[in-house]
Amino acid sequence: MESLFDLCETAFGMRPISFSDMPQGGGDRRYLRLRFPDGKTVLGVQDDNRKDAASFVGLSRVFAHNGISVPEVYACTEDFSCYLEQDLGDRSLFSALGEIDVASVGAEVMMELVRMQTVDPREWRESVCYGDFSMRQAMWDLNYFKYEFLKPAGVEFDEDLLEDDFEAFASSLVETDPRLWGFMMRDCQSRNVMLAPDPVFIDYQGGRFGPCIYDAVSFVMQARARFSSELRDELLRVYAGAFSEARGISADPVLEAVGRFSLFRTLQVLGAYGFRGLVQKRAHFIESIPAALENLAALAAGGALNAYPELSAATESLLSNSKFSPALKRESDGRLHVKVFSFSYKRGYPEDLTGNGGGFMFDCRGMHNPGRYDRYKPLTGRDPEVVEFLKERGEADLFAARAFEIVSPSVERYVKRGFSSLQVGFGCTGGRHRSVYCAERMARNIAERFPEAVVELIHREQDITEMFNR
Repeated sequence: MESLFDLCETAFGMRPISFSDMPQGGGDRRYLRLRFPDGKTVLGVQDDNRKDAASFVGLSRVFAHNGISVPEVYACTEDFSCYLEQDLGDRSLFSALGEIDVASVGAEVMMELVRMQTVDPREWRESVCYGDFSMRQAMWDLNYFKYEFLKPAGVEFDEDLLEDDFEAFASSLVETDPRLWGFMMRDCQSRNVMLAPDPVFIDYQGGRFGPCIYDAVSFVMQARARFSSELRDELLRVYAGAFSEARGISADPVLEAVGRFSLFRTLQVLGAYGFRGLVQKRAHFIESIPAALENLAALAAGGALNAYPELSAATESLLSNSKFSPALKRESDGRLHVKVFSFSYKRGYPEDLTGNGGGFMFDCRGMHNPGRYDRYKPLTGRDPEVVEFLKERGEADLFAARAFEIVSPSVERYVKRGFSSLQVGFGCTGGRHRSVYCAERMARNIAERFPEAVVELIHREQDITEMFNR
């Protein structure tokens, strides 16, 4: 903080009077909104990745010099650990999608993207960017998808055959017509376009020299933006027209490259969603998984994977995976889906693929455990003998009833507000008796009280799933 404040004094001749943290994006940088006595605000950035920071500062200065819409960088420390940039406000294009003429603003973004991509590479290629897109970098992204998404999903595949497909696919990417190469932003999507009020690009520090069509495809294919196929085609035509005019070439090779880069981008973002979402548990990445899988399904149906048999087979297995299919269905039917789990604390909390953050979790370990007695050990909370044991003591019914009193107002509100998911869990030592009994009662009570909600009862340790109100 002291370094940022000193930087402010050097740049503006005064120190901030207050600061507030800004929401964290996909990276690990810390953003702070700094307020000064005259009412001015700027963003202070702390970045432990000095290479990223140096790239952002350098590229920002190059693009600003060429009239490209990027934030102004006011000052930075010598080691690039801290810098000050223009405060563009809080309104991203993504946050405004339901309020604006997306076709019109999207066309502006495509035109400005072309201007950014066609800045003379001699101004940035050797000095401030990460280098060139290459076979190695393409393989990094493809293997990111393999290790961070395919393998955690439990998809089986032949490692050698998949690597063959990846190498063939990567070759097709790096062999793209050299006339289509320029500045490749790498993460062009509506979250990285601020409306201030005109579109301004942010988060381009990972940019490099590469096939420019990747960025246009990234923008129109953004999973959570859910652009219609008609809008995607319209924006790509705008982009192809502007790019071909800037380079003095036909639009045909630009559009011809769309299919393979759509597949590449989809695999790359699924790798990111796997790491940022499933591993780091960041909600908006988890929430993006079903829409990204829908994009992958559409590409598969259109034949984009036909030349890659092992990747095609792995994709088919992934799309039918029970781990993700409920999320895909939930995205499409508009109903509230309530998952009720029983589980063992020894194996940890149930995985949440909705981004909802886990909902309610109830600890049943305070109740007397039937599993302490030999005659009940092989049984579960679904068996009559265990049910009778728990009912005789009374505490399990009271616990389940009070849990339902806590959960039911949220179910009612979620239904009214059109939310898509809620998760409820009951855990005990082994996940066999007390948690199973309570989860059974919760699921059936919710299904009876709220017939408009789909209820999925999952006894994780017994691998039992039952659906209600389907």
